[in-house]
Amino acid sequence: MNGGWNIFRRLRDTGSTASNVLGLFILAVSLLGSGCAAIREPYSATDQAEARIAGMDRVRAWADSPGPLLFGRGTSAMPIMLALSGGGAEGAYGAGFLNGWSYSGSRPLFGIVSGTSVGALMAPFAFLGSAYDVALKEIFTSGQIESLLRLDGVRGLFGYGVYQTEPLKQLIERYTDDALLDAIAREYRKGRLLFIITTNIDSQRAVIWNMTAIAASDQPERLDLFRRLLIASASIPGVFAPTFIEVETGGKRFAEMHVDGSVISSVPAVQEVALLGKLPKPASVRPKVYVIINGKLEPDFDVVDGGTLSIVARSFWTTVKANTRNALSRTHDLAQRNNWEFRATWIEPDRAIATSSFNFDAVYLRDLFSYGYERGRSGKAWQTALP
Repeated sequence: MNGGWNIFRRLRDTGSTASNVLGLFILAVSLLGSGCAAIREPYSATDQAEARIAGMDRVRAWADSPGPLLFGRGTSAMPIMLALSGGGAEGAYGAGFLNGWSYSGSRPLFGIVSGTSVGALMAPFAFLGSAYDVALKEIFTSGQIESLLRLDGVRGLFGYGVYQTEPLKQLIERYTDDALLDAIAREYRKGRLLFIITTNIDSQRAVIWNMTAIAASDQPERLDLFRRLLIASASIPGVFAPTFIEVETGGKRFAEMHVDGSVISSVPAVQEVALLGKLPKPASVRPKVYVIINGKLEPDFDVVDGGTLSIVARSFWTTVKANTRNALSRTHDLAQRNNWEFRATWIEPDRAIATSSFNFDAVYLRDLFSYGYERGRSGKAWQTALP
């Protein structure tokens, strides 16, 4: 409520006419009943610990859980993992890189693909292989992604997010259908695995979702859940509304609140250490970990304007970048300890990028996609050590 009063005061102080101020204030107050946080069914930590998705077993686990996780039908004979980081608009780099990597002819088939935030949006197509590169290219270069940042009007001031979720929902629905899930399910039966990360904001913990198991489910809700999880993993809190995931325990149903996976896990490889540790290690094949960072590792100087959203966005991406550096370092150390091959790529320090990662301008994204494509095609962008 304080946020609404502050906005009213700012309008008053900037010299807005009395009628405009009064009109906006009345409109804002009239929307409080529907725009403020919806009332949810209360639940306890014990309920949370036992909660499950109705009709779907072993499709998720806490990322920090030491217990058995999500293998289901077994593990792939190919111990090769790809991790796709968060990064907002800089996902155009990863999409271009994957396309260029395919063109080079050296891109392997991954046994495990994991993604968080924008990396989660890319993960299903990266998982299915080079034949789906065209979808990644369309998403980031066709101009349709420009509509993602659509202000939600006065309702956004008192609701869950400043921007509408509907454009993101429509984008995901356009590219994820039953045919895509059937293709993913076929790979699951071969032992390959696709994971994404969300943040359960109620519990303040990251959740690993076995998207391959969800795709292979015979439940009619599989497509809706698959889409909702992609939305959740990419929904920056306060910018986009959170996603509510319906669960049950002991006959009780309630809704968990899930947001962007990057809040906790900007590089999903680290949270899946337990998964990776269980991979078979055939004598003839050395496990490999590839990490695509959708952004820079180094800090970028920029004078931030005084707008609230600019400050929030800059702060969030600063946190994500620090998280990314730390997580990548731990992943590198993990690979060294286990004698795995480690390869990572990120945007070069001297490359000019949008400092807020909210620049979804089509020209900018096409340029970044082309840059990623050339680096993926060259084969020279992989790093085995960290700066």
